[in-house]
Parts: sequence; C-alpha cells; structure tokens
Amino acid sequence: MAIYCWGNTTHGELGLGGIEDEQILTPRKMDWSPPNSCIIQVSCGSWHTLFLTSDGKVFSCGSNDNGQLGHELQTKRPRMSPFKLIAELDTYEIMRISCGARHSIALNEWGQLFSWGHNDYGQLGLSNDKDFVSVPKIIRNLLAKNVIQISCGSNHSVALTNCGELYSWGSNIYGQLGIANGIEIVHSSIPLPITSLQGIPIAYVACGGNHSFVISKSGAVFGWGRNNAGQLGLNDYNNRYYPTQLKTLRSLGVRYIACGEEFSAFLTNDGGVFTCGSGRYGQLGHGGNANEVLPRMVMELMGSTITQIACGNRHTLALVPSRGRVYGFGLGCSGQLGTRATNNSAIPQVVLGPWVSPSGSALIQTELAEKSESCFLIKQIFSGGDHSLVTCTYYADKIPATDCRLYDARTQILHLTQEAAEQCSQVHCDSNIDMDLLSAVELIFKSQACINGSFLLSDDQHFCCTSKHHGVDLNAAAKAFNYLRNVENDGLKSLIWEKITNELLPSLNSSPADVETLRIYLVLPLYHEFVNSKNYERLHTPFSTAITRLTEIPRKIVAKWWSQTSSEWFEQLVSNFKNVVAYIISFKVSQNTGQGEKTLITYNRHLMAALKLLVFLHRINNTERKTKLHYELFHWPELTDFVDIQQEYLHWLFDKTSDSFHICNYSFLFNAAAKTVLLQTDQIIQMRHAMQSATNSNFFNLVTFGAFASQFIVLNVTRENLVQDTLREIMQYNQNDLKKPLKIKFCGEEGEDAGGVRKEFFMLLSKDLIDPKYGMFKEFEDSRVVWFADVSFETENMYFLIGIICGLAIYNFTIINLPFPLALYKKLLEEPVDLTDLYELSPTLANSMQQILDYNDDDFEETFDLHFEIIRDIYGESNCQPLKPNGDEIAVTKENRQEFVDLYVDFIFNKAVESQFKAFQKGFMKVFAFHTYDTHFTRLNY
Repeated sequence: MAIYCWGNTTHGELGLGGIEDEQILTPRKMDWSPPNSCIIQVSCGSWHTLFLTSDGKVFSCGSNDNGQLGHELQTKRPRMSPFKLIAELDTYEIMRISCGARHSIALNEWGQLFSWGHNDYGQLGLSNDKDFVSVPKIIRNLLAKNVIQISCGSNHSVALTNCGELYSWGSNIYGQLGIANGIEIVHSSIPLPITSLQGIPIAYVACGGNHSFVISKSGAVFGWGRNNAGQLGLNDYNNRYYPTQLKTLRSLGVRYIACGEEFSAFLTNDGGVFTCGSGRYGQLGHGGNANEVLPRMVMELMGSTITQIACGNRHTLALVPSRGRVYGFGLGCSGQLGTRATNNSAIPQVVLGPWVSPSGSALIQTELAEKSESCFLIKQIFSGGDHSLVTCTYYADKIPATDCRLYDARTQILHLTQEAAEQCSQVHCDSNIDMDLLSAVELIFKSQACINGSFLLSDDQHFCCTSKHHGVDLNAAAKAFNYLRNVENDGLKSLIWEKITNELLPSLNSSPADVETLRIYLVLPLYHEFVNSKNYERLHTPFSTAITRLTEIPRKIVAKWWSQTSSEWFEQLVSNFKNVVAYIISFKVSQNTGQGEKTLITYNRHLMAALKLLVFLHRINNTERKTKLHYELFHWPELTDFVDIQQEYLHWLFDKTSDSFHICNYSFLFNAAAKTVLLQTDQIIQMRHAMQSATNSNFFNLVTFGAFASQFIVLNVTRENLVQDTLREIMQYNQNDLKKPLKIKFCGEEGEDAGGVRKEFFMLLSKDLIDPKYGMFKEFEDSRVVWFADVSFETENMYFLIGIICGLAIYNFTIINLPFPLALYKKLLEEPVDLTDLYELSPTLANSMQQILDYNDDDFEETFDLHFEIIRDIYGESNCQPLKPNGDEIAVTKENRQEFVDLYVDFIFNKAVESQFKAFQKGFMKVFAFHTYDTHFTRLNY
C-alpha cells in the first residue's frame, strides 16, 4: 500500500517530516507506512491528520497546539514531528476516527468513544470545562451505548448508536447540535439526544464546519445548523435549530455526504454529485463563484460514476474509479487541488497523480507506470483543512476502490432479519441464550428505528419512501415473525414482550419525524401476541391509541399503506381487534350481569380503543382498498347474545349528548339479524309515532268536525292492473302518511290484511316492476342483477313512485326480490362506486376493465385500440357516447388507462342513469331515512 498527499503542510499535517516546502502542489508519496498493517482510514482536521490502521492502531501528525494529536509532545516546529502512535489507544482496537478543526474522536470495537484536543465548546463530550485534553479520554456519558458512527464538525460532534439513537455535543451557536437554538443552549459538554429524529432508521451521519446531516436508510436527507451560505440546501439562508428534510433530494437516492466549512456535497446512488452552499472559491464545481441554496448537480462530472467524494474546508475531491482519476475543484492556494498550480478552480480538474486506471493506463507517465506490477490503484480519497490524501494498493492485487455508496454492516443500526428470528426459534426452552443474540433482541424490540429499518425491499427498491410506496417486504417480515411465534425459550419470549409493551409502544409519537417512521405500523401487527385478545391492555390498546393519536397526514399515510396490504394481512388485523371487542364485552363488560342476562354497554377505555381502530379499518376497506374484505368479516354474530340491541338502540336514539358511548355507533359489528332488530325497532317507533299523530288528529277533529284520519295506509288494488293501481293509490298519501303501517286490499276479495296479503302484494309487484315490457330496469345476463335502464320511455315520476314502493317494502318488514347490486345502496348513502361494484353488476365487463389495467406489454394501444368513449346498444342500434370532451379522439394509453376505467365505471353507475336514480332516491328517502344505517345495514333483499 502507498499513501500520496498534497496541499498545505505548514503544520506537518501531511506527515512528510522535516521538509522546507509549505505547499505540495502534486501528489507526493509518503515514505512512512504503519508497521505490519495498512491504512484503512484517514481523517483530516484543519492542521492535523489521523491515520487508522487495519489492526486498530491510530497514528497522528500535524499541529498539536491544542492536544489534538493525542500525546503531550511539544508543539514547537511541528513540521519536524514524525508520525506518532497514540499510546493511550494502543490497548483498544479502534474501528473509526474523526477529526474536528482542532479535536479528535476515536471509536473502538465495543462502541466506546475516546476524545482529545481542543475543548473550548465542550466538543470532547467529557462533561468538564478544560480548554483542551492532550491524551484520549473515554466519553463516560455514552458508556452504556454502543456507538457505530461518529462525525466531527469544527467545534461539535455527532454520534449514532446501534439502536438508532443520535447524540450531539459541543458548540450550538448556530443550532448545529439539532436540539435547540443557540440562545437556549450555547454549547454542551455532554452528549444530548436529538429526539426530533426518533424512529428514523439512520444510515449515515456527516458534519461540516457548523452544520450537520443524516441520511436515512431509504435516502431521506435531514440537515441542521449554520446556513449562512445555503450549505443546508433548504432554499434559503436561515439557520436551522432542528433537523429539516431536504425534500428536493428525496427522490435522488443520496447515499453519502461530505461537508466543508460552508458547503456540502451529496453522492447519489447512481453516482451523481450535487453541491450547495458557498461557492466563493469554486468549491461547488459549477463553473462560477455564486452560492447555491439548493443542491445542484455538478454537470462537469455527468457521464462518470462517482463512488467517493471528500471535502476540505474550501475544496472538493471526487473519484471516478473506472478511469482511475481524482477530480478536484475549489480553493487551490495551498496546492490542495493537486494540479501543479495554486489557482482556484470552479470546475473539476484532474489531480495529477501517478496512479493508474483499472485497465492500466496512466495519466502521468512515470518510470513506475511502465512497470504494471509496481503501479498503484486508488483505494480511497481523503480531505480536510487545506490538504488531501489518497491511499493506493498495488495494481497486481486488483483491489477495487472503496465505494462510499455501500455501507459497512458494522456502521449500520441493528435490524430484525429472518436469520435472527430463526436463531431465536432454535433456542431450546432450557438453554442459555447467546449474549450477543440477547443484546440484539433487547435493542431491536425497544427501538422504532430498528424496526423501521427492518425488512426493506432488496436492490434499493425501498428508496424514496412515500405515501404510495412504503418499501417494506411484508412477506419477509411475516416469515420472520412466524419464527418468533415458535420461540420456546421463556426468557426470550418475555424479553420481546417486555421491550415491545414497556418501551416500543410508549415511544410512538403522534407527530412522527418522517414517513419512514410509519413502517412500524406495517411490521408490528405481525407480532403473534396480537392474536391473544387477553393482551389488550398492554398491546392492543396502546397500538390503537398510537394510530388514533397520529396527526392527519401520517394517519392518512398509514391508511394508504394498509389499503395496499394483502387481504390476509388486513383480515388478520381486523380479526385481532374484533376479537378484542368480543372479549371485553363477553368477559369484562358483561361479567357484572346475571347469567344469561343481556346488558347495556357502558364506556370502557380499552373497548373504545379497539372500536376506534375497527372504524379506521372499516373506512379503509370501504374507501381505499382495491381488494375489499367482505363486509361480513367485520360482523360479530354473537353480539346479540350479550347485548340488548333494542335497549341499546333506544338509548342511542334519545341520547342528545354528542360524546356519549353507544355500541350502535359501530353498526359494522352487527350481522343481518342484529341489524334487522335495529331496523324493526326504529320502524316500530316511527309507525307508533305516525299512528299516535293520527289518533291525536282524530281527537281534535271530534271537536272541530274535521275529516277522520286513518292510522294505516290502505292501498286498494286489482291483480289485473297491479302496477298502475299501486302507483295511483300511493299518489294520494303525503310523506307523513307513508310512516303509517301498510295494508293491502285486493278489490273483490274478502279478508283482512294481517301481513300475508301485504307479502303477496310485494311479491307480485316486484315481478311486474322488472318486467321488460316497462323497460325501466335492465337485467345483466352474466349476473342476473338488475340496474336502471339508461334509456327508458317512462317518466321520472315512475322512478319516484317505485322508490316509494321499495321504501315501503323495507319499512313494513317485507322481503321481496329485487336483485339490485350493492352499488344502489352505496349511491343511496352517497358513497362512491368503483370497479369492484362493476364485478357484481357485470363480471364479464369488469374483467375486461381489469385486463386493460393489468396489460403491461408495449403493444397496449395496438392490442386494445380504445378511445375515451362507450358504445351502447339502444334498441338495436350502436350509439357512441364520449366519456370526456372529445373523447372519441383521445386514445387510451398505458398512462391514461386508469382514468378511462374510472370514467367508464362512473358512466355506467352515475351519468347514464343520473335522472332515473335521483327520482328513485327521492321516492325512497321519502319513506326510509338513513339516520342509523350503513351500506351493509340497508342491503336487505327486499
């Protein structure tokens, strides 16, 4: 291995020893190399440099004015100082190092941090007020944590733990700690948690001069701190005291960030580089010196796949490994661009180094370049202050350059995997548990971030997490939780349970930091203990409460995601919470009543929580899911065994307080039998009220000699002209009369109507109403379901009267067979209809629409040859009806096919029969008011 360096060496920061040069203008090979190891990381401060070896040792060189080299050697003539091993770290295996302007931090294999150097702002995190510390000291406030990443700004530091917690300390003058503004907290000498990012699975941490960034697992970028030059990329110059998302970068898949003093550089998943902030010295690479307040792509690097970027105070380096070239731009006064000149450059310039490309071609022909076995390939680039370094490997070894877009697993937070879950299931009930496994389980199941970072789709398909794309592999998650279901060891089972119920659920926030934090609501319901209704107090209620407490936007996102889940996943969630309702009512609410005695349901906090979640699920199922669960899956058939439905309904009907608890508010629980009881109870009340009004009117008429009012509606009809007679008779009654009980009198026939005549009347009438000779309804052959005829010679008044007749049938507890689809009742309740309703009306037509949506070949237009129009058969003649203005001229394509299907369905159910349905609805509502009933309640095959 070889190390090349260039740039400022005034303070000995290049490690070149006692030389007279103060600037190295082109890469120069170091004579030094660590004994029996190689360099795996270099970190640069303003005037000092740290080197980390493969065996975990740390060496330092440069200025030691503030003790930043980690030893107590004198600071005079620093350029004469050789590389020095930091002895105080020699007993540890150091994994990562980071330099601030004048302080240093090292991370060992146990996740412990050691800091040394300048401490005027508490940037060492040692909870003391010493100006500087010359030898490494352990940061005791983080001893209980396992740190996996560390990054230093000029005078502050940020650390990430393996359970996703983020801590910061040091100067907060510009809000760079992300915890408060610089007035409330000027600086902190102890690590403080950045709670506003709780739950986000963080993948990378970076610090600039006085600003900070994190990248989430799915590429969301958050920045905070100083923004005087736009270095946060937030389209303004205002400092940020709390993490703020860079929304313009969300869809780009940012994987790595490097920061200078007042600028920032972002490396994307496809190898593009974006920069923002101060451009005074050209460090943004855009060809000018203007500042950029939004991340802007470095166009000069387009066409090249960049895998590494590094920033000094005011310059930037970028590596193109396929060409074996390093590009530099920005300040060049100390030779830090490696171009033989001390000029600034606003566009990327090739660093004139002696290394070669993977193909063996060299930019600079040297004696070494002619001997391929002695040539070097770039391994990694580093920069800081006004100096730069490159580590190289021998060409013959064919070791590829480090790719900053790929994360080292040791630097990533814990996450649950199928393998870990399977390992848990293989621990026998009486076996000792591996401590590493035990520690991982403990941390994962108490951490939102760990759960949210688990089971992400492979091949970066989880990137750009949005309301339409959650990025979670629910199949993989289900397999993992199936392993956890089979865990035999009581210690493991108890640990998982305690961490979820005591720490994870209470940590859920009503206003989460980002959409990625909501993934927990997809993964956690797979936990098998949700099946056990007895866990409702510690599991179901907190989970339901967390959902209902979410603010509007995150709650809508959860609803959207749940609407996209499989029927199996969604049905299981409905079943779990329906069973909780059943358990609480059966064993808790009803336990105070006598055996076999029904009860009235009173308020119960846990019952209310479960019901609220079921309301949420029911709404999602009705309005958002494409594959809807059958409404009967929400029913609890045994409800009537424990609850006095009639009394519950009466209490609900006459209770005028808006916040009272009534089980009747949750009618989706009621099956057909329970809803029939409600329906009959409501109609009996209305009938008695109408009859009492007639009695009162008659009593008044005895005094005033007014006309006698009947307590019944009596329809005198003939069998020969049943439809016409019925319509004529109904016209004689007003809306109040229609609330009275109905009696039928067939002319010329003896007998009083005690219900049997009425039933026969409706049965005969229903046959006549759908008779083709009237042409008011059309029967679909593939479903035997009837719908309004879109073309009819009958007047709207006829549909109005038929609506009244249908309402009277339901109102008078009479079942007749008019095979309308569910869409009729949805429309009566002013609910939207969609493609699923078309399946019931015409499966053949619905399948055709689905084929249009599912077809993905490139010959879509040639295959279907459709336009935005519908062809109708009107009395044997074809008629084309545009679905939108000029629809006959607009071709249906892959891009607009969803719109076509939506308009097609809308035409069939709405536009084509608008006048007919409105007349029917008006008549129906004259008899039957939907003040208590949902769609499935009103769907009775009358």
